[in-house]
Amino acid sequence: MKHRPHRNGRGLFLGAVLGAVAGYFAGRAAGNPAMGIILGSLAGAALLYRVNPGRRNRR
Repeated sequence: MKHRPHRNGRGLFLGAVLGAVAGYFAGRAAGNPAMGIILGSLAGAALLYRVNPGRRNRR
């Protein structure tokens, strides 16, 4: 039985949304909210896509 890495689409979406919100506020403080949204959503999506395992034993 091969062990698959824990990745799911729900984590990808949630990471993009949370990263965009956090990136907006960080970018607004730095002077460019649009770039903060883009970079925050990319970083958040990449992090939660890999970390958020979702349910186990899904078939």
